[in-house]
Amino acid sequence: MLAVSSTPMKQFHVTTFGCQMNQHDSERMKGMLTSLGYSEVEQRDQADLILFNTCSIRENADNRFISHLGEAKRLKSENPERIVGVGGCWAQSVKDEVFRRFPFVDVAFGPGQIHRLAEFLNSDSLSAQGYFEFEEFSGDLPSHRERQFQGWLQISQGCNCACSYCIVPSTRGREESRDPDLLITEAERLAVDGVRELTLLGQNVNSYGRDLPVESRIRFSDLLRRVDLVEGIERVRYMSPHPKDMREDVIDAHVELKSLCEHIHLPLQSGSSPILKRMRRTYSRERYMDRVSMIRERLPDCGITTDIIVGFPGETEADFAQTLEVVEQVGYDQAFTFNYSPRRGTLAAEMDDQVPHAVKKERMSRLIDVVQRRARERAQRFVGRSLEVLVEGPSRNDPTRLRGRSRHSKAVNFEGTALPGQFVEVEVTSATSQTLTGSERLLSRISV
Repeated sequence: MLAVSSTPMKQFHVTTFGCQMNQHDSERMKGMLTSLGYSEVEQRDQADLILFNTCSIRENADNRFISHLGEAKRLKSENPERIVGVGGCWAQSVKDEVFRRFPFVDVAFGPGQIHRLAEFLNSDSLSAQGYFEFEEFSGDLPSHRERQFQGWLQISQGCNCACSYCIVPSTRGREESRDPDLLITEAERLAVDGVRELTLLGQNVNSYGRDLPVESRIRFSDLLRRVDLVEGIERVRYMSPHPKDMREDVIDAHVELKSLCEHIHLPLQSGSSPILKRMRRTYSRERYMDRVSMIRERLPDCGITTDIIVGFPGETEADFAQTLEVVEQVGYDQAFTFNYSPRRGTLAAEMDDQVPHAVKKERMSRLIDVVQRRARERAQRFVGRSLEVLVEGPSRNDPTRLRGRSRHSKAVNFEGTALPGQFVEVEVTSATSQTLTGSERLLSRISV
């Protein structure tokens, strides 16, 4: 007869800041901790292990994290046995000072060192430890997904670009593509585990494969074609591409592959070629608009989303006006907009002609007005149509309704009785800049 341990199960809480890559990393942290015998709790004060997966791309993420870290300090003082850990890009960026600034932190690790967390927790002495070396991708960690039917597939890590405002190359290292055979095996495993919508992740997915050995080297479009053949994967998305590498073969894949969704995220950052040059983005406004024209010509219904930085050093009113012109011309389905904030160790942070905060704020207000108006106008193309929607759960604002996402990456709130993970046909009755509204069509559920 097996003896039952009287030791209570330890509990953990993870707070995630930043991008989809961080969300995926957090799922891997949770999966690893679950395999070690920990259980997840909803409240931070219930946890024996408090973890933060940090972002350092933008200042507001830093500020929000620091405020949360203050609560962890208080909880640690109440129970000194509680472990506080900080991982991710912020931890990597301040690796030389994290324990000096925050002596109550027990363990800190960069985004490439998630697996070392298990090593720390299993060590005899839990004295403060930091893990910041760049190593090969540890893709075999278990994952604890937020939704069983949606999954991430990290196809590469790191970045070889040298954007003057970005610290990703210094926090995640040089670009490293994962072997395509291993990726397909992982995609097949995820499909067997119930994943129906798979999102491929990389800092620049378009450049996937260029660093692989000749015998296994394939293009990103070739990888998309191989993933499309995986049985059970009904939808494929990817984040994020770089406009300089968005080529015809990838756009053709959107036309030809059944699973590849009608959505492309194409970061603009600025509509001014001189500002793009100062950003070291390596494409011009003309090159960017050429890519948009190719997408619109071959995929007229494609949802296009973007990122835009307001108030980059040296941005004049004329430069900003060119950004507004691009937003008007493209008509983005959604835009993620950010005021520029200096990041330590970047070229842009040392530039003399920083834009005053008041100017950034005023320009941002004008930009949002244009983005939302054009997104609202663009969304009207869906009214009166039936769209395939993957149900994600109850609507955030009205729990009596359901919420899901179309293949165009549009959020859809609708009346219906479907369950999370099901595909349904929704007849769209109205549209705003952010969401579509409609009703589930009777007998229209799509079996998978």
